[in-house]
Amino acid sequence: MMVADGAMSAPGRRTVMAHIQTITTSGERGWAMAAHLTALVLALMTSWLVGVAGVVGAGVIWLLKRDESPFIARHAREAVNFNLSMLIYAAVACGVAAALVGLTVLTLGLGVILTLPAGLALLMVIAAIALMWLVCSIIAAVKAWNGEEYRYPLTIRLLD
Repeated sequence: MMVADGAMSAPGRRTVMAHIQTITTSGERGWAMAAHLTALVLALMTSWLVGVAGVVGAGVIWLLKRDESPFIARHAREAVNFNLSMLIYAAVACGVAAALVGLTVLTLGLGVILTLPAGLALLMVIAAIALMWLVCSIIAAVKAWNGEEYRYPLTIRLLD
């Protein structure tokens, strides 16, 4: 017995979940891929810390194409949410970095004993975020071109 995702079956019956995939045109796949790549390219051109351009690029595609194709809308919305999340994470990291510098200055340099290891750990976190952002954006673009769905990890879903 095949049932769509989320459907209930009678008690005691085994339910097989059917994966329903929509058929997309090459134009839809191209726009969906463009949402991910536009965000990536614009954010790289403007520095990943100032990734507002990445959000705007994917956001423009989402606003223009969301009523035309649910596939494009889902991918563009995912790209906007992911780039907004990365922007928030970068802002938090910058705030922590500023606090560490302030702590070092306020303690007349003695705080460097604590802030140096914390700063190095923060640098590793920032590098990991940047690498994840780059790799996930490329994976999302490839998935979009192949007509597949993709959900970015560690994403705050602000747009629904």
